[in-house]
Parts: sequence; structure tokens; C-alpha cells
Amino acid sequence: MVTRIGGLRRKTRSKLRKNVKQKGKLSVTKYLQEFNIGDKVYLKAEPSIHKGMYSLRYHGSSGFIKGKQGKCYIVQLKHDSKIKKFIVNPVHLRKA
Repeated sequence: MVTRIGGLRRKTRSKLRKNVKQKGKLSVTKYLQEFNIGDKVYLKAEPSIHKGMYSLRYHGSSGFIKGKQGKCYIVQLKHDSKIKKFIVNPVHLRKA
């Protein structure tokens, strides 16, 4: 078997592309957005921030906020009849 070459951001050219209007510095409000426990959120990765990013196989899926850990939130979602938990920076979350 051949070992797979590449890391987390492999083959993500279209997935992590930004529009021309969204390029540039990130707004401070994205860092400071607050979520309550039980809120429904979408996982949408911010390509310019690598810290607190989830695995990109779950990009675009929705889940619920289960708690807070430091600056990040614990997001629970169902994937293939399994319940998964992620620790995600609020930059990568959108309210549903």
C-alpha cells in the first residue's frame, strides 16, 4: 500500500475559496459572536484562520451547541448515525 500524501487542507481548493468581497481582514464581530447552549449552528470554515478548525469532511453540516471550552464551543452533530463532538472556534460557526 502507498501512504497517503497530504494533510488536512488537501484537495480543498474550491471548499476553502472566498469571494472577492470577503477577502481581507476578518471582522472582530466574528471572533466575538456568542452562542447559547442548544443553538443550531452550521459549520462553515474560515480559511484564513487555522486555529480551532474542524475536519473539513464535516464542512457545511449543522449541529447544536453543547457547551463552551475556553474561547471555543463544543458542537455536537450527527454523522452517519453516530453522534460526534467537535471543539470549534466561533469564527468557523454560523447561526442557523
